[in-house]
Amino acid sequence: MRSAVYLFFSLMASCLLCACMGEDTYSLNPADRLTFSVDTLDLDTVVGGESSETYSLRVYNPASQALRLSSVALARGAESHYRVNVDGTFLVDGRGTDFEIGARDSLVVWLFIAAPDFDSDTPQPIHDALVFRTEAGAEQQVTLCASSQSIIRCQAPRVVTDEVWDATRPYQIFDSLYVAPGATLRLAAGTRLYFHAGASLVVDGTLRAEGTAEAPVVMRGDRLGNMFSGQPYDRIPGQWGGIDLRESSHDNLLQHCDIHSGSYGVRCTDTDATRQKLLMEHSVVHNVTHDALHATMSQIFVGNSQITNAGRHCVALYGGDNSFVHCTIARFYAITGAEGGVALLFQNYEDEARRPLTRAAFANCLISGYGEDELMGDQSARYVDDAFGYGFQSCLIRTPKVEDDHFVSCIFENEGEVKGADNFYPAFDFDSLIFPFTLSPESQAVGKADATITQTYYPYDLLGRSRFADADGPDIGCYEAQPVAQP
Repeated sequence: MRSAVYLFFSLMASCLLCACMGEDTYSLNPADRLTFSVDTLDLDTVVGGESSETYSLRVYNPASQALRLSSVALARGAESHYRVNVDGTFLVDGRGTDFEIGARDSLVVWLFIAAPDFDSDTPQPIHDALVFRTEAGAEQQVTLCASSQSIIRCQAPRVVTDEVWDATRPYQIFDSLYVAPGATLRLAAGTRLYFHAGASLVVDGTLRAEGTAEAPVVMRGDRLGNMFSGQPYDRIPGQWGGIDLRESSHDNLLQHCDIHSGSYGVRCTDTDATRQKLLMEHSVVHNVTHDALHATMSQIFVGNSQITNAGRHCVALYGGDNSFVHCTIARFYAITGAEGGVALLFQNYEDEARRPLTRAAFANCLISGYGEDELMGDQSARYVDDAFGYGFQSCLIRTPKVEDDHFVSCIFENEGEVKGADNFYPAFDFDSLIFPFTLSPESQAVGKADATITQTYYPYDLLGRSRFADADGPDIGCYEAQPVAQP
């Protein structure tokens, strides 16, 4: 019996030895090549003087034998701005040697860039390549791309007299930008404000953001890179605070502005709804954690604008005097943990406070979202004598059909076959968080806008296209439908 057991373990040892010897054989065939999870790794734009996030790529050996890598090196060597770790080992002066990949196995490469500040008004490209050389002499590489953007750093900036900020370089805002009472901050066309986490634009004076179609004013977070490959931080809500127009602030202008990925969008607070609080035209407020546009007892006019994808309400009106013309208000928020809300809420109260609603007027507006009912109007049972004025003219609305004098020539989306996300083309890309709210030619909104209102206010859509270019007439919302591209 002992002899049999001894023989059994001897055979097992021999088998294991043979297996190990098989695993330790390395290919010397230059035809055995590596494959990579990406051929080009794009780290996007990085603030000059800062480091990017860490990215990864995987290197595969599809061969039936192990491969020994005699070197993995950055093409620019010690001069490279990229920092690389290969399978747990950092490249020293941009070079490392003696790496192994088992047969049909892989290893992981981690890297980031320490972006230099070139003191340039325009982004400066930083290219390199990560070169892999096998023991057999075969060379392959992964291209590395990034850009360095010089910025103007602002630590708790305060505007106490009239100032103009221009588009020379982006402004990086820490600890919020404050405009004092009596002061006006003008943002010239093309100005870019990059807010650090938690920072907001707080206005007790006046804000005049004067963008153009060709050079909009952009307000966003300051994380310029990707959270992971192909997913920029810029598409993730909650990257910064938002715009807070406080009680003493009036005559604010948001013209051709792109405001996105904040905790909230624009908040308007007032005690005098007889004086204009905000004029917003040709602008986008998109992808925020809470309300995209929140107005309490304010006088606001919003035209030819997109207000979309809020974790709470896209538009929330608590009293005041509010007008919207040719707007797309749509709630297709894609991040889990949303508070719950609708595309449009209007009330003549807020919590227990009286908020008389003089006007909530919507003309040629598209109001849609996931829910079966994206419109919520609520009159206070306590303040029954307070104003509760609202009306919809030639709007497409996702709500059960209503037949009364508040709705004139409106289309109720639930009545048709095309509804919700099908109103828009190209289709939403939920994986990449890309939401084009341009109108589909199949939408019920096509050709249904009131042409007189269109001609009076906005004969061109948010992209500058004529609303009278085809026989159908103008479309509801801020975008004109375009023909679907044929494959």
